[in-house]
Amino acid sequence: MNATYELSLITDTKSACYSFSVPRSSFYRSMKPQENKPKKGPQNALALSQIEKQNVLDMLHSERFIDKTPYEVYATLLDENKYFCSISTMYRILNEEGEVCERRRGHRQHNYVKPELLATAPNQVWSWDITKLKSDTKWNYYYLYVIMDIFSRYVTGWMVEERETAVLAKDFLQQTIDKYEINPDQLTVHADRGSSMKSKTVAQMLSDLNVMKSHNRPYVSNDNPYSESNFKTLKYNPEFPEKFGSIQDARSFCRTFFDWYNNEHHHTGIALLTAKMVHFKLDKKIIQQRNITLQNAFNKKPARFKNKMPQHKNIPKSVWINKPDNTDQYCKHIVNDNMNNKTELDN
Repeated sequence: MNATYELSLITDTKSACYSFSVPRSSFYRSMKPQENKPKKGPQNALALSQIEKQNVLDMLHSERFIDKTPYEVYATLLDENKYFCSISTMYRILNEEGEVCERRRGHRQHNYVKPELLATAPNQVWSWDITKLKSDTKWNYYYLYVIMDIFSRYVTGWMVEERETAVLAKDFLQQTIDKYEINPDQLTVHADRGSSMKSKTVAQMLSDLNVMKSHNRPYVSNDNPYSESNFKTLKYNPEFPEKFGSIQDARSFCRTFFDWYNNEHHHTGIALLTAKMVHFKLDKKIIQQRNITLQNAFNKKPARFKNKMPQHKNIPKSVWINKPDNTDQYCKHIVNDNMNNKTELDN
């Protein structure tokens, strides 16, 4: 910059800056005397001291303001002729403590337990859910309730209604449980955290029947994979309509679909058997017959099988929702047993 200045004395500023490829703005700035500007940071006299920051934090943590936003706190204090700091400073102090989030006690994140459910036979764990079916009226839907046995993939119950309510869900579950003559402490019913699933109406009914209940963790669809898979099969069916003209149309379609799903659809997860075969314990006889067919095919042309006798797969001995890493030490865990259900209802 000194060379540029010396050349500018001989020629002019523009030519000197051009010769040394120096922006003229930088040149003029270098000629100005440096101003003593106040330093930013803790040494700034305008900043809150550590004691003042702690007072603000204690005030935000107080019983009075713990459930309020800085905006509410700021306005309330002003009405009382009090001023601690600005709203942005409150947020800055909270951010330093990692508390810029949902601070209200009733809305704080809970440590939800991952459901780990095991079924080794039919009617031990059922999964249920509700999905919407579009009608031909805009913003209007029909609601499909479905209960599935996770071991056999058998749909034990379904219904289509014009609304989703806890009372309908309770009656639907109770009728299905009665239909299959479920004994006390035999069954666990798993669902997501929808309003009907978590309702006290449903919880009370399950508690009265000694049926244990389990729920997904919030926003974790993988905690209910069997119901999600069932709905995907339903809606990816080539005959599934974009909209249903009436609730009767929806019920008619579902009646045909679930008859096919239970009695004709071969599930890869249960050794290419139908859900009905597994649920009603016909699998051993059918697999035995399939093995005879495979043996006859092998005897005719063993070279096609590389001289190795083919064997049909057996159904899995156990089916899990969230299988633990160490199943040897696994003790079947239910998120809410009957005692917890009753305690929750009492509260």
